[in-house]
Amino acid sequence: MITSNEIRQKFIEFFKEHWHSQIPSASVVPENDPTVLFTTAGMHPLVPYLLGERHPLWKRLVNYQKCVRTGDIDDVGDNSHLTFFEMLWNWSLWDFFKKESIKFSFELLTSSEYLWIDKNKLAVTVFAWDENAPRDEESSIIWQEQGMPKSRISYMSKKDNWWWPAWLTWPCGPDTEIFYRVWKEEFPPEWSNVETDEKNWMEIWNNVFMEYIKDENGKFNLASMQNVDTGMGLERITAVLNKKVTVYDTDIFSDILEVISQTLWKKYDEETKKSMRIIADHTRTSVIMISDWINPSNVDQGYVLRRLLRRAIREGYKLWNKWQFLTPIANKVISKFEWIYESVTKNKQLIIEEIEREEKQFLSTLENGLKEFEKAFLKPKYFMSCNYEDETFRKKLDDNNFEISKRWCAFSWKDMFKLYDTYGFPPEMTLELLREKFNIANSNWKDAILNEAFILDEYKDAFKKHQELSRAWAEQKFKWGLADDSEATTALHSATHIMLAWLRKVLWTHVHQAWSNITAERLRFDFTHPDKVTPEQLKAVEDYVNEAIKNECVMTLEEIKKVDAERDDTIEASFWEKYPEVVKVYTLKSPLWVVYSRELCWGPHVANTCSMWRFKIQKEEASSRWVRRIKAVLEK
Repeated sequence: MITSNEIRQKFIEFFKEHWHSQIPSASVVPENDPTVLFTTAGMHPLVPYLLGERHPLWKRLVNYQKCVRTGDIDDVGDNSHLTFFEMLWNWSLWDFFKKESIKFSFELLTSSEYLWIDKNKLAVTVFAWDENAPRDEESSIIWQEQGMPKSRISYMSKKDNWWWPAWLTWPCGPDTEIFYRVWKEEFPPEWSNVETDEKNWMEIWNNVFMEYIKDENGKFNLASMQNVDTGMGLERITAVLNKKVTVYDTDIFSDILEVISQTLWKKYDEETKKSMRIIADHTRTSVIMISDWINPSNVDQGYVLRRLLRRAIREGYKLWNKWQFLTPIANKVISKFEWIYESVTKNKQLIIEEIEREEKQFLSTLENGLKEFEKAFLKPKYFMSCNYEDETFRKKLDDNNFEISKRWCAFSWKDMFKLYDTYGFPPEMTLELLREKFNIANSNWKDAILNEAFILDEYKDAFKKHQELSRAWAEQKFKWGLADDSEATTALHSATHIMLAWLRKVLWTHVHQAWSNITAERLRFDFTHPDKVTPEQLKAVEDYVNEAIKNECVMTLEEIKKVDAERDDTIEASFWEKYPEVVKVYTLKSPLWVVYSRELCWGPHVANTCSMWRFKIQKEEASSRWVRRIKAVLEK
């Protein structure tokens, strides 16, 4: 038996012994990737360094990273799917490449000092070839040098063994994936590998070799400097090393499920396990999200958090629980993470307050909402858009399914919107209720009914607008919270620093950055504060920023140890836990050495405020509970 904490520690220790510097986990809200709402992989926080910026902690890095992926949320509760997981990562930034990376991975997995996996239960895949890149014989040879039989090496297509760029032009390249022979005590036969016997092999580690740059014409060119990015899921490797069929049977979840069982007075068994697993997973994810300053709301990350919490609450309701129950479960999750992630330690009270508030709010409408659902479902009418008069379509259904399908059609987009608007039911929850009603989740004719009954009705258009809004918002999340590195955007970024410095003087030191989004036209800045900022306070902020601009201040950069920065009361930083052991401090000083701002940041900034126009606050408003938002511009 090896615990998840032991695995996490062994992983870090191994790479530290091989001259890697440990960096902290970044927030689950990404700063460097415009394509996602959440940090879904460890490379997101390292985007500037993969593109060439020098990392203050050298070229070899290691960490464990908080990740959120909700694309498979409907599958949570089975043996493997989760919405929050931890990834164990190591990187080479323009240092070692394939040989050392493969050697490190094999040694860590098979060494008796570390994870002690029998090499005979491992197999690997490497990139085959295509018109843009040759067959990766180099990786295959290196694996054989480690003792991997040729019969265990599979050559796979770009679909399986190629890391694609997140944007049009981006580092990319082949990868080699490591697999473990699962759920079988005996050693695999000689012929067995991932290509010939896929169902008996499970991926546990992926080594990505970024040796190409994809240009604007879609051509893959060899990169002048090469990076390595590897990742291994902590939950999955914990299950593998302990010979568990499901991640829920490991120490990661066992005590959380025990608290759920005790709180709900229900035994964890075949009948209850799916609901309890969903509650465990969603509470775990919610704790991490809130610790990174995400609050339940109806848009963006807050919408996902609200959906997770309300889905967990309804799963408790299905187990005949009609009172608030998430607090002891959240406390158990906090106790498991507070020594690992500083954000959880600092925000314990906030986490519990937000979960209790959301649970109380939803429970007050849940029962009436379910009654409204039943009433809407039993309406006798059905829409002709279902096309049941079409003989071809009707032949797909037997008589019983035809009657059930009419009920699905009777449930209109207006019913779904009312459940969302009046009772707080996310549309996805309403779809779950409909599937559960007739137990049709796995029926062959499900897609036909869904297409006719929902996707073609008017709710499709309303929900599509919501998705487009979320995507548009996500596309603005560029590096450092900036839309670009233009002169205008950079100036607004520097203005944001000065503004925050004065907000902390006027409103006091509880003020921290919650989020920012800056374009060439305006800045949007979210900060922690419970009350509306008065007009007088906003005027003081404006005057302070404009004074710094008028005085033609100079921006200086220095790199210092994080421990020294934390001791310096003049330095402002939000999310201290995300910064490495050596940090960048930007200080804005006037020619008379008056310090206007001093803050940890990645940049970029103006060299002198003489290039900036007049600062003007356009609006101050509530963003979410305990978070305010300022919108401002620089105008001529």
